[in-house]
Amino acid sequence: MKTAGVILAGGIGQRVGAGIPKQLIRVGGRPLLAYPIRTFASFPGLDQVIVVMASGHLEAAEELCAPHGVRVVEGGDTRTASTLKAMEVLAGAPDETRVLFHDAARAFVGHAVIDRCLAALETHESVAVALPVTDTVVAVEGGLVADMPPRSTLARFQTPQGFRLGTLRRAYARALADPAFVATDDCGVVHRYLPDVPITVVEGDEGLLKVTTPLDLVVAEHLAAQYQAAERAAGEDA
Repeated sequence: MKTAGVILAGGIGQRVGAGIPKQLIRVGGRPLLAYPIRTFASFPGLDQVIVVMASGHLEAAEELCAPHGVRVVEGGDTRTASTLKAMEVLAGAPDETRVLFHDAARAFVGHAVIDRCLAALETHESVAVALPVTDTVVAVEGGLVADMPPRSTLARFQTPQGFRLGTLRRAYARALADPAFVATDDCGVVHRYLPDVPITVVEGDEGLLKVTTPLDLVVAEHLAAQYQAAERAAGEDA
């Protein structure tokens, strides 16, 4: 069974307010995008890694990817469009191919999470990474609490999200035929358009911070220091 990893870096990240795509902001002396590229490229269970980069910034991504043999393609205007760009690259791959889609903004993904996703895809068609919710989450309508679901039934999605490629192809074929189609992630597409396909959930990682605001960059500096310390330790053990 073939495997592929896709790093989605097609967004701009305006809420960070950096004036450049947030995946190119330097944290720990490196662009954020450099971290998931290194992690995916060094994972022995992946046959192919693709970076889908924001339009106008391909050269920067190619500079980061070239040492690792990672392919770069231009992204679309939305996350969904960028997913479809990656699927075009994988057009010749068999339906049984296991493919992971990861948000570049979650820069500090580890091999353990990738391994859990690929292991789950050996027996499942769709997999999500999630952590339990620790805050109380409420539904609000008109400024009033409308519902308060029990925390035990809730989880926080992270990425990667993994699929058998044929399953994702079927889901998007139905989605693109729907004039009302809107999606924020690929598990949402499978859940809506292939309701008969279970989405299994594997354990995430608290270090999988999604950099969205300037405050997140402060936390990211700490995570980058941990990542680089682990790199140095691995180099010493080799």
